[in-house]
Amino acid sequence: MRTLIQSGTLVNEGKTFDGAIVIEDGRIAQILQGNTTPEASYDEVIDASGCFVLPGIIDDHVHFREPGLTEKADIESESRAAAAGGVTTYFDMPNTVPQTTTLEALEDKFALAAAKSHVNYSFFFGATNDNTDLFPQLDVHRIPGIKLFMGSSTGNMLVDRREALEKIFASAPLPLMAHCEDTGIINRNMAEAKQKYGDDPKVIHHPEIRSEEACYESTRLAVELATKHHARLHVAHLTTARELELLQSSIFNLQSITAEATTSHLYFCDRDYTSLGTRIKCNPAIKTEHDRDALREAIKDGRIAVIGTDHAPHLMSQKEGGCAKAASGMPMIQFSLVTMLELVDQGVLSLERLVELMCHNPARLFEVRNRGFLREGYQADIVLVRPNTGWTVTKDVILSKCGWSPMEGHMYLWRVERTLCNGHTVYQQGRVDTDYIGQPVAFR
Repeated sequence: MRTLIQSGTLVNEGKTFDGAIVIEDGRIAQILQGNTTPEASYDEVIDASGCFVLPGIIDDHVHFREPGLTEKADIESESRAAAAGGVTTYFDMPNTVPQTTTLEALEDKFALAAAKSHVNYSFFFGATNDNTDLFPQLDVHRIPGIKLFMGSSTGNMLVDRREALEKIFASAPLPLMAHCEDTGIINRNMAEAKQKYGDDPKVIHHPEIRSEEACYESTRLAVELATKHHARLHVAHLTTARELELLQSSIFNLQSITAEATTSHLYFCDRDYTSLGTRIKCNPAIKTEHDRDALREAIKDGRIAVIGTDHAPHLMSQKEGGCAKAASGMPMIQFSLVTMLELVDQGVLSLERLVELMCHNPARLFEVRNRGFLREGYQADIVLVRPNTGWTVTKDVILSKCGWSPMEGHMYLWRVERTLCNGHTVYQQGRVDTDYIGQPVAFR
């Protein structure tokens, strides 16, 4: 199978140039600069005129809810949403039912994805207070890392014993991706909020309960333990300007301590609770405009290495209530790329930097084999995006199983035109090829 993508503007490894891509049997065979294309026969010719051609997005942080929570989402539905959003690879989190904290549960997830996932996939293994004995049995070539919940979140996977944390940081053979919030501080803040505001405080108080202090103290401890044990730490969904101070003095490269920001924390701030309410309730909480703007600076200067989504669907009925009752998490994978492209238009970051943060750096950080770049010999995971094409998010375009999005009613000026996964067009003009199954990701 030979495919030619021609007449597009390629964005890759800090450069933007007119060019063409030749794909053979799912891999990039040639990358050509300029308007010349090789004279050869092709099974398919894709006209990318007016489009930017990017590597497929690698989302390092999703919750696809399967197994056990499939009323909210499942691998099939959310991988469809991923394809429509230009995401060709995802790494799923372990707080499902059962939790992915045993080798058997991990294998079960791989089997589900091999039958149902429309894009490429892998899964984090979950750390608990007492499962470090399984770490040596993990196949480092099949999974990106180990997820550590240092603060309570969706699911009951809190690791809060100092002895257990020391052992995890000392023995992890893979990057540790840590959810950092101090549960003791959160519980104290919740008790105080309930005294002031009643049993279910309004969602505007969510960032007061899951506060800057709760995030900072937990991230400080994670950085301390990673430094002590020379562990590879990746801090998930950083939310505060104060936490960034912990990273400024770190050896900030892709071999030591890194951090992720999510599309939601880069786009929203606490003023948006007034209009969107619990639709943007997530853990850690969306915080102040100052915090959001600090994160935006950090994606430009390199303190933030990766942009993910923390895609976490719930049924709308589960989002009813306030700080105590409404579920935390939102679906964002279908709209993450176009949201970040909107920030490109606003001057928050360059298109080249977007590709670095959403494609190249996730591949570098987790040592993904042959993905994340437009390079000859690499898998042809590619997304075509078109600027200056206005469209509005309506219910009928939302592919996540939960059926809603915090972006509903929002007008975008960028559109995902086509997504190729391993050289196969899995999404085009509003349709996902649901017969296509992606590949397991290889690492290291």
